[in-house]
Amino acid sequence: MRALYFDGTLYLERDFPTPEPQPHEALIRTRLAGVCNTDLEILRGYGGFTGILGHEFVGEVVRADDAPALVGRRVVGELNCYCGDCPTCRRGDTGHCPHRTTLGIHDHHGAMAEFLTLPVRQLHPVPDSVTDEQAVFVEPLAAACEITERCHIRPDWRVVVLGDGKLGLLIAQVLQLTGCDLQVVGRHGRKLGILAKRGIRTRLATETMEPGADMVVEATGNAEGFALAQSLVRPRGTLVLKSTFHGGTVPLDSIRVVVDEITIMGSRCGPFAPALRLLAQGLVDVAPLIEGRFPLDEGEKALAQAGSGALKVLLSMR
Repeated sequence: MRALYFDGTLYLERDFPTPEPQPHEALIRTRLAGVCNTDLEILRGYGGFTGILGHEFVGEVVRADDAPALVGRRVVGELNCYCGDCPTCRRGDTGHCPHRTTLGIHDHHGAMAEFLTLPVRQLHPVPDSVTDEQAVFVEPLAAACEITERCHIRPDWRVVVLGDGKLGLLIAQVLQLTGCDLQVVGRHGRKLGILAKRGIRTRLATETMEPGADMVVEATGNAEGFALAQSLVRPRGTLVLKSTFHGGTVPLDSIRVVVDEITIMGSRCGPFAPALRLLAQGLVDVAPLIEGRFPLDEGEKALAQAGSGALKVLLSMR
């Protein structure tokens, strides 16, 4: 099969072995894959990953011995492959299983290929009303939903989202549904304009910002965003960290965190079912985020465009 492979150099492998599903796994023919900022960070050395890139996808099940009803169905899949037996898994924190592999990120070949395998228990059928172009956003949209899963956001809260990249724009649409006093801060008027059309207040990062937010969500993808987030959150407020990047160290004003009793919450992967419902009900619009589409054979060009500042870039396997 064809696959976009990274081993320190990114290249198209035209004769990569088609994966053989293990017990309880499904073989999935990829239809679309999305380029994520994590893919770009892997190219810079994040995580030391070697293998097929990609963890955002929609595909069609071609074999599932444990779930034959899934064959022929379109699916999306959760990226963390967990053991199910350790204490972490037994308490329900499967995404933090110490034995996990992670699709396209850690010890598991990803979705930028004609085929992939995942455990059946991690698959979610895609409703007929949701297009492939929408479904490929389920993974990052689920990550946005994780914020409301972990923290109750009151409608009278003032919430600031830092970052106008793909994830920041999805987070803003999800948080808008809470009725909170929402503002998104970014560096690109073009990207912020997508939210302005939905009635979400925006501000350029070069403008002066009023501190005292009840919650600040940091989704800039860089260390400078964390420093800004610390300056904007109120005493006893909540700071949500979404960025992962190569290098990964950020300056922490620990004295202010202690004195002002600030809650810092890391937030990573999220629930797929609510993300699918939001798309099926038309409550989140992903179409304006798609800024490029390439065939798999032009995968290197796709990642180059994504790295140049484009929003969502898609890879088509068909």
